[in-house]
Amino acid sequence: MHRLRIRFGRGVEIKFISHLDIVRLWHRVFRRAGIELAYSEGFNPHPKVSVAAPLALGVTSQAELMDVYTTCFISPHSFIACVSRQLPPGIEVIQVYNIATTLPSLQAQVRYAEYVVKVNREWGREYITQALTSLLANEKLPWQHQRDTGLRSYDLRALIDDLWLIGRDTNYNRIGMRLRCDSHGSGRPEQVVKALGFERSECIHRTRLILETS
Repeated sequence: MHRLRIRFGRGVEIKFISHLDIVRLWHRVFRRAGIELAYSEGFNPHPKVSVAAPLALGVTSQAELMDVYTTCFISPHSFIACVSRQLPPGIEVIQVYNIATTLPSLQAQVRYAEYVVKVNREWGREYITQALTSLLANEKLPWQHQRDTGLRSYDLRALIDDLWLIGRDTNYNRIGMRLRCDSHGSGRPEQVVKALGFERSECIHRTRLILETS
């Protein structure tokens, strides 16, 4: 059995496709590309394909990571050539490399996710810088989030590693975020935007997943 790690991008065309549907899409792509996937054991075998840190609906990315186990060795170059022809608009393979099958699972290695978030340009540089500094100065930030299972209360500050102002363009201010993304919790960029005092974000783009081995 062999293990490939794939970094892929998700564009605006598929930003409202759910994580489960993305996994199903990849299964179809591999089948059409002739990639011989390895399967799990047990009564209900399934392809050994693992996508790390599910992306929220409406978010684009250049940093999605996926581990694929195959029965036969396939070079990264051949993998990209076979798979890219089967991909729909909005999804792109950026990098492929072989890794050891003995390494921990992909999800177990993820520690942080970085984002670029666009907010309205009407807020001046000084105001945004002050908002970022003020939020980071908090030791705790009690937060509540309504989920399907009910109201969840937690410390949002514990999920924020760093915030910074990247710059301004014609229409937006761009804010960088490094948020926790592990078994203990995952920061949500849209909630950080609200905690900063902005009504909403115009665009959220994931730029990096930071692994424990990085």
